[in-house]
Amino acid sequence: MLVDSHCHLDRLDLAVHAGSLDAALEAARARGVGHFLCIGVSAENAGAVKALAERYDDVDCSVGIHPLDLQPGEAPALDWLLDELNHPRVVAIGETGLDYHYEPEAAELQQQSFRLHLQAASITGKPVIVHTRGARADTLNLLREAALPHAGVLHCFTEDWEMARAALDLGFYISLSGIVTFRNADALRDVARQVPADRLLVETDSPYLAPIPYRGKPNLPQYVREVAEFLAMLRGESYERFADQTTENFMRLFPLAHVKR
Repeated sequence: MLVDSHCHLDRLDLAVHAGSLDAALEAARARGVGHFLCIGVSAENAGAVKALAERYDDVDCSVGIHPLDLQPGEAPALDWLLDELNHPRVVAIGETGLDYHYEPEAAELQQQSFRLHLQAASITGKPVIVHTRGARADTLNLLREAALPHAGVLHCFTEDWEMARAALDLGFYISLSGIVTFRNADALRDVARQVPADRLLVETDSPYLAPIPYRGKPNLPQYVREVAEFLAMLRGESYERFADQTTENFMRLFPLAHVKR
């Protein structure tokens, strides 16, 4: 059994499934995907991801504000976030984090928001899902500052082994997406070989970043199978063992998730 540990089910391009999310999820289930974590990115989609988690037994969700979805000059309110997190299908916080690649001018606001999400993680005990791009030092510094007693995950990891090792030392997990299959991703494949087996997750980040051989097309949860098969081969493991291990890791990191095995 596989888990797609990070997907945006409310944003999927469903053309290949005749517009049906039911059909898209069933296609993933037919390929061995037994659970989905649908990710919140804004105040506007918090209700949508919770509704999807309520609708499907094998879907849980997170709630948070992506650094590129922040309202100009305004960090989210802690009371709002804590209220949204108080829901039985919300098993994680985020995605949150820092992205200086697209909005370096918003660094201060992003840091304020990230700190708020980390504070919510400290209050609730729920794991935090971290997006980081072009902000390696500040991301690690804020995670060290927060000193969370429980783990989180650096999702769709694209950094080098030095950053991965620093995050692992802080208790975080590393999640890999279809990017690891791309031709120019040698440095990321080096990371993928070194992450300890019990700290690795797989994801699609669908509808973005479809793996080879679907690169350039809309990504779907069913393609997490390609990511897992590629990583198992890269690490010299059987697919079955790799799938079981990453599912165990997901359940350990997100203990409130409603995973049925």
